Amino acid sequence: MRNHSEIKTDRNLSLIFLFAVTLFTSASLMFVLQPMFGKILLPLLGGSPAVWNTCMVFYQSILFLGYFYAHYISTRQSLHRQILIHAGVILISFLALPLALSENAQPPTDSDPTFWLFWTLLLAIGLPFFVVSTTAPLIQKWFANIGHHTSHDPYYLYAASNTGSLIALLSYPFILEPNIGLAEQKTYWSIGYLLLCALIAGCAFILWQTRQKAETTQESLLDSSDLSPYTQLHWLVLAFVPSSLLLGLTNFISTDIASVPLLWIIPLTLYLLSFIIVFSKWNPVIHPLMVRLQPIVLLPFIAYSFINPAVLPYWMDLTLHLLAFFLAVMVCHGELAKNRPHTRHLTTFYLIMSFAGMLGGMFNTFVAPFIFDAVYEYPIMIVAALLLRPGLKSSITKHNLAWARQLILPAALVIIGLIVYASGENLPQYLDTIGVGLILITGLTFAFRRQPITLALLTGTLIFFTQGLHGLMSNTLYQERSFFGVLSVRESVLADEQNRPEKYHELFHGTTKHGAQRLTAAHIQTPLTYYSRPGPMGQLFKAYDNNNQSWQIGIVGLGAGALTCYAKPQQQWTLYEIDPLVVEVASNPAYFRYLQQCSHNAILRIGDARLSLKKEPDQLFDLLVMDAFSSDAVPTHLLTQEALELYFRKLKPGGLLAFHITNRHLALKKVLSDHAKQLQLSALIQEFKPQQEIPLVVATDWVVLAKRPEALEPLRISRLGNWQKLPLYFDMKPWTDDFTNIVSIWK
Repeated sequence: MRNHSEIKTDRNLSLIFLFAVTLFTSASLMFVLQPMFGKILLPLLGGSPAVWNTCMVFYQSILFLGYFYAHYISTRQSLHRQILIHAGVILISFLALPLALSENAQPPTDSDPTFWLFWTLLLAIGLPFFVVSTTAPLIQKWFANIGHHTSHDPYYLYAASNTGSLIALLSYPFILEPNIGLAEQKTYWSIGYLLLCALIAGCAFILWQTRQKAETTQESLLDSSDLSPYTQLHWLVLAFVPSSLLLGLTNFISTDIASVPLLWIIPLTLYLLSFIIVFSKWNPVIHPLMVRLQPIVLLPFIAYSFINPAVLPYWMDLTLHLLAFFLAVMVCHGELAKNRPHTRHLTTFYLIMSFAGMLGGMFNTFVAPFIFDAVYEYPIMIVAALLLRPGLKSSITKHNLAWARQLILPAALVIIGLIVYASGENLPQYLDTIGVGLILITGLTFAFRRQPITLALLTGTLIFFTQGLHGLMSNTLYQERSFFGVLSVRESVLADEQNRPEKYHELFHGTTKHGAQRLTAAHIQTPLTYYSRPGPMGQLFKAYDNNNQSWQIGIVGLGAGALTCYAKPQQQWTLYEIDPLVVEVASNPAYFRYLQQCSHNAILRIGDARLSLKKEPDQLFDLLVMDAFSSDAVPTHLLTQEALELYFRKLKPGGLLAFHITNRHLALKKVLSDHAKQLQLSALIQEFKPQQEIPLVVATDWVVLAKRPEALEPLRISRLGNWQKLPLYFDMKPWTDDFTNIVSIWK
């Protein structure tokens, strides 16, 4: 029998408000900290997309530990003891405030930096992030024990948590990042953390006042006794696959544009939005719709993103990937929500979800790069998501003959694939026919929408068959994967000056070509692609031909090493490259011979360019060339005002800074124009387009900057190309180490 005070407390709306605001604040802090600290760490590791993926694994791991802690103390300790333990943990976490990186934080240059990054994150933000991660399950469990009339079903408070997460994610790239520098962001976050601790103290005070001193050990015995292993395993895989898909898609979209929080946030927002929808009261209506839509979107997704990706513009291809991803996670999370347990299993449910999320992140970050030479985990999880569609269990339990019939079509496709591969050199003449046939077979996937096994196997066969076909057609000689991305060497054929076929090698990072070399003796030392003699770099070296005999030259970004073929015997060249794998490939004469043939006095330095240049003497270089890319993305920390100030400290008073800004998606000239205005630099730009068809000479954009206008005069009056003054832009806020805004330069 409840006393009078308990009845009054029972329907107090202020209790819901207090607990909801606590969950909202906690989730907001969590999802602001993720992109904020990822951005802080980017400059130390060359802007690689792997930085974000490793950060995500760290967040997921700490989240799991937080959920495990919440599960343990809420099922093994009395309510009062829970409060005392958690108060102690919070007090210890204050040691990490204010948030900051160690001043001597330096990543290793001779080994994979993943574990260094993990350790750095743990020291910098591990304690406060742990406290934040415990809040969702622990506060909901506390709410279930305060005697409110809705305490029997606290899952609706999950909406407050997810709403806070979503608002924080969307506000970061559009409100916080464009208007507040990183230093202020860290300060405001610390203030918000103190507010969260005060709110948790308020929730703890309410719980303490309920004076429910009974141990919850009896309840803990129920937590696992009536949960079957199948149910727990089902929860695990339904959470694991979307987590892995999230990182796979993030890697895909951030490689070719830029490793900035704006792009990381897109798939993470969709991932989070799926949780908000599936745990709402509308899920019984929305979930069947998502299940029906998934195979419909699968048709154009396979046809255009895998079989024939060159047909669509990048933004449409990106939209297809995002849509297919959203439907996949909606189906998986919808099944998860549909099978959620009674509230006595609340912390167990959240614990398994967080454990699965951590496993998904670890698979993508620690396992996949070591067992795959490309990003194969992404298509694997696309197939796995199809296997988790409703109906899998019933299709497995059907009699063997019916189950075997489902495998006929995928098996037939495998046989066709073996025949195609056996055709060898005759393959190109059948390529169009094969493409049409594959698209027609893709149409059959819709017919198997109610048979998850056949749908998944057919889709997987199509995706991996077409990826193998693309690899076969591209004549890939070498492919390897490192922390910094997928590097490949391909052999192609062009028609030489006598119209005879001639083989040449190309270097690719991700999907972007980073250099090429013809293999004949007449052309083995000819720089090609973005570095060709008719292009801006050839013009620059020719314009200064009479006074560059003894120049000191620094090159940031090695590529295939083509620029070294402009070197003269008396010059001293220093080459900076962050990825040891690039150095290994460029130095291997089986792939490229630029370094072997041209780099007579070159010094190679491995590590991030800014960190390496800081160690060089001031006024060392006559020419510094910035050519660092991760696939098609220039690391943003190499484009800040502080970065340019560093470059010019290392240049002689009359030195030149050449910047490669070729990019499909970003108008990088806007950033450099603003720097030239702010730092009072002279700047010329050439957006080069070949006037005639020359083998392997491509369109490319370069900017050359100098402190003194007369230093650029030989280039300006050379008439070797269409060099123009860099135009002014008045809508730019200067990019600094504390502030960058990718939205302002989107093409």
